[in-house]
Amino acid sequence: MRSYTSPELAYLQARDSWKARGLFWVRPRDRATGLRAGMGFWTGEEDAVFVIGGEERLYRGGGALKSIDPIVMQSGLVVRMQRVSLSPLFDEVNMLLRGMDAWRAPSEIHRAFFDPITNALIATPKRLWKGVIDKAPIQTPAIGGESKVDVILASAAESLTHGLTLTRSDAVQSLRGGDRFYRYKDVSGAVSCSWGEKRAGGPKAPPKPPMKPPRGSDR
Repeated sequence: MRSYTSPELAYLQARDSWKARGLFWVRPRDRATGLRAGMGFWTGEEDAVFVIGGEERLYRGGGALKSIDPIVMQSGLVVRMQRVSLSPLFDEVNMLLRGMDAWRAPSEIHRAFFDPITNALIATPKRLWKGVIDKAPIQTPAIGGESKVDVILASAAESLTHGLTLTRSDAVQSLRGGDRFYRYKDVSGAVSCSWGEKRAGGPKAPPKPPMKPPRGSDR
């Protein structure tokens, strides 16, 4: 269940005209340093700085974030998918998708309420989504078509579908009563083994010569 602050409740209960904007925050990995850097886009007209979680975040506006699909709330551990449309005409978007490593980059979606008359921020933007980037295909539109990139996000529950790598290592497996099942895992497939008369991974054995009949035979 969502919780709202007093300013937000008063704003929503007024049943007057209201103004909401979507914010998309992502932390891709720098290919050179391996460190993550924050990048923000929002549906506002100009660039803006928002304080979220005690951190100042710069969000690029002016059409960099084209749209955010409606977010469907669902209970349980179901992996939910979310689509965010970005414009590849912006340098920051190209840096995110081409210059940085955006696969499985932590992502967040927030919503901000503004006063429709003064454009003043009502309260700190509220987070509606948390997950990672699952897909970000870059497509070239046809002549006269719309240029956009649909970034597909997976909810945080997606991390629960991955097994622990420690359970597949020899060091951890050997702690279970001396089990050495993964002892030769690192070299598995790299060392050829002989089974019977055939040698795995080696050249085929030459054909055997035909048997000659013994001397003195009628054949």
